[in-house]
Amino acid sequence: MRATAVRRTALAACAASLTLLATACGGSSDADAGDGKNDKGGAANGSSSAPEAPAPAKALTAAELEKATLAQGDVEGHKVAKAGPDDEVPADAVKVDKEACLPVAHAMYGVAQEGSVATTKRKVVSEPKTDGEKPLEELTDGGVEDALKAAFDLTSTFVALTSYDKTAGPDAFAALKKAAVDCAGGFTVTIAGVPTKVASIAEEKVSGGDESAAWTVTAEDDGDTVPFKLVALRKEGTVATFYAFNLAAGGGGSKFEVPTEVVAAQDKKLA
Repeated sequence: MRATAVRRTALAACAASLTLLATACGGSSDADAGDGKNDKGGAANGSSSAPEAPAPAKALTAAELEKATLAQGDVEGHKVAKAGPDDEVPADAVKVDKEACLPVAHAMYGVAQEGSVATTKRKVVSEPKTDGEKPLEELTDGGVEDALKAAFDLTSTFVALTSYDKTAGPDAFAALKKAAVDCAGGFTVTIAGVPTKVASIAEEKVSGGDESAAWTVTAEDDGDTVPFKLVALRKEGTVATFYAFNLAAGGGGSKFEVPTEVVAAQDKKLA
């Protein structure tokens, strides 16, 4: 990949993944600290579970939302940590060339939508699979290559959990689904002056919550592509978005699936 917007996005996810794993192995992950409120944003459509008719819901308070947020130990085989200041993207910093695509861009960067009451954000990274691993000196050339691929087969998922008042949660979810359909052919999103081209948005399968939807979001630069997984899950007036990147898939070496373990764990905490 060239050192452009797509590569910067992938490298940022890579750095975040490796940093989180190192921190988690050396000490505690700050998974139980609270986050502040968010402002407005947008929302979007993909493969989804059948929705129930939305009804006005009382928003979870910041304290209630914190209890429902993923913490270390909630997702087997993953490290969970609180997102930091560098992970925060204000709504006014997100620009798109097609206004209809703004809800998708907001979901990609964990930006809360209009009517939000409180938001928490977490970074969840899968741990390397080491079962039955031999020392490198005992491996063949092919074995070494496979071991290196396995070492980078890590999925980093950015999870934003937002509580909304009344019908704002269902409205945000519906807007995101619509935007994903309207922008399936792609758009360009610019963050702090750095553009990233989204080449396509393709429907995926997922289940959970009162309704849920998922997509593969493919970023592109000069013919090079990087796949991301975007998931949205709504439970009453609370909406969770998941934006995932796999290090091995980012280099074009393999495909990766929707982070169902992370989605299921968050769904369980919202039940």
